[in-house]
Amino acid sequence: MLLQDPVKPGDLRTERLWLRRWAAADREPFAAMNADARVVEHLPAPLSRAESDAFVDRIEAHFDEHGFGLWAVEIPAVTSFAGFVGLSVPRFESRFTPCVEIGWRLAAPYWGRGYATEGARAALAVGFETLGLGEILSFTVPANLRSRRVMEKIGMARDPADDFDHPALPEGHRLRRHVLYRIAARTR
Repeated sequence: MLLQDPVKPGDLRTERLWLRRWAAADREPFAAMNADARVVEHLPAPLSRAESDAFVDRIEAHFDEHGFGLWAVEIPAVTSFAGFVGLSVPRFESRFTPCVEIGWRLAAPYWGRGYATEGARAALAVGFETLGLGEILSFTVPANLRSRRVMEKIGMARDPADDFDHPALPEGHRLRRHVLYRIAARTR
């Protein structure tokens, strides 16, 4: 079943997903998702409603500044909001920045169904075919096997020499070490 709403410029459709700009109605389910211990297991902490709303504000500002960002994921006939998938410019400095990162975060009921992979493939296509990027990165903690599998399914590769300590986390923090994955436009 297709949605009745037309796709707006900058929105993406895949076989099962609508990747779109954020709506006010997305904030409540996003806050619930960011408070779910399963969803934030590999993040520093759950987010309060205010922190979650501030994150949406940053996502919207990123779209305005860069013309791309983290799209809200809608699954027609299933849910009006499942999480996000998209591209962003990391806000920290490291040996591999500036760069464009691909990322995703879905509510737990939508895990294991291929939605993150499907959305990520669409985001990669935008990055390489529309934006003309030469390379896209992704990173997570070593224990985040679900995200690492998505990275591998979309063709990203890891070189252990690229692994790094996330500069936004203090020395000794359990999540400080990150694995880095890359994909170049020519390898797609």
